[in-house]
Amino acid sequence: MTKLGNLMTAMVTPFKNDLSVDYEMAGKLANYLADNGSEALVVHGTTGESPTLTHEEEYELYRVVKQAVGNRVKIIAGTGSNSTATTIKSSQEAERIGVDALLVVVPYYNKPSQEGMYQHFRAVAQATKLPIIIYNIPGRCVVNMLPETVARLAKDFPNIIGLKDSAANVEQTKKTVGLVPTGFTIWSGDDSLALPMMKVGAVGVISVASHIAGKEIAAMIKAFHAGDVKKAEALHDKLLPLFNVLFITANPTPVKAALQMIGRPVGIPRLPLIEANADEKEQIRQVLKELGLI
Repeated sequence: MTKLGNLMTAMVTPFKNDLSVDYEMAGKLANYLADNGSEALVVHGTTGESPTLTHEEEYELYRVVKQAVGNRVKIIAGTGSNSTATTIKSSQEAERIGVDALLVVVPYYNKPSQEGMYQHFRAVAQATKLPIIIYNIPGRCVVNMLPETVARLAKDFPNIIGLKDSAANVEQTKKTVGLVPTGFTIWSGDDSLALPMMKVGAVGVISVASHIAGKEIAAMIKAFHAGDVKKAEALHDKLLPLFNVLFITANPTPVKAALQMIGRPVGIPRLPLIEANADEKEQIRQVLKELGLI
């Protein structure tokens, strides 16, 4: 068990029909997730549509969600951007609001070198006292933070405490586990790779599917840590169709559709993302039916 938890949910940002942020629904959703296995919530991450939220909306979300759940679950603010100065400003504001930790993505689009990534995270770590989780997702950032850079940051800055690993490379995860200091925590950033990554040293997952099957994913993680690998594998295999269908198009389009289907209306995404089409909705509905979720 880690201080922040083994199962975290990368929470969607609910929108009203006019696509303004539905803060009331955000508070309700946060408590629903807390009731269903989540030990921490990542607010304003990729799943929360951070690219299309204003800073004012970002900060209000931190306040609203933190107030809604109190101390029931940890709140992790997704403050990363491809500007170091902006990341620092958002991180310091999140710290003032009272969140528990930060999720800081590797800078995207401007393609920094490994040394550039190191200097970025160094500057952020020195600007806040909050624990920082590095978020490595080459599929969205173009660049890949190598295990050696992760380990260097982990050793040099005590408040860089973990990694959300979305590199989709279990061998790289295994190498990172072997290089980082004791106590540094790794979470899978992909539901479908949570169990394979746990087998090489990750503690759990920062999940999208936990919006829909949080208790089942929590049970999978618990079974693995209890040494019941067969039970964990059986749960993983059962949930794999859900993990896959929630990524048939750009996240969070499918999970927002799925939430609507289970009676948790959170609206549709903001442009440039669009609502799931009829075929995608039917695929999602079929998986939810097969799993007995609707």
